[in-house]
Amino acid sequence: SRKGSGNYLLKPISTATVHMPISIEAQSLRDALLMTLEVRRGIEVEASMAAARRRTEDDIETMRLRLEEMERVHLAEGTSGKADLAFHLSIYDATHNSLFKQLLEQMREGFERFWSKPFDRPDFASRSFPFHRTLFNAIVAGDTSAARQETLKILAIVEEDIKDMSK
Repeated sequence: SRKGSGNYLLKPISTATVHMPISIEAQSLRDALLMTLEVRRGIEVEASMAAARRRTEDDIETMRLRLEEMERVHLAEGTSGKADLAFHLSIYDATHNSLFKQLLEQMREGFERFWSKPFDRPDFASRSFPFHRTLFNAIVAGDTSAARQETLKILAIVEEDIKDMSK
């Protein structure tokens, strides 16, 4: 939907497409973020494990490039929102299961207002930065258990920051 312009379909609606409008009923930004994090945790952990099982050499190269860009932006600016997202999207692509990316994209679009800059803090979840490299290494090694653990470490920091910054 574009204000003053109209509504546009990104994909034709057919029996092969499903659209799940996502909305959230929460008392506060804190509650909304914690609710979305619960769902993200389940999906992202499984996606990281699937990527570790199915990644190809091309996937590894794409993830490496996205991770290096994320690291460059983070070191230069102290935050890396869009580059971080691009890295995670490359993991979802490496699952070779299009539902992961579609579900997470739908969630991201639905919750973008919550996650764009939570609590007006550009440093939100920046402590998770080193674990992106270890997550990448686990996926490259095909180590599903380590990929799971590294994803959980990243999301634990996100949860801690939600709780600390919303006091």
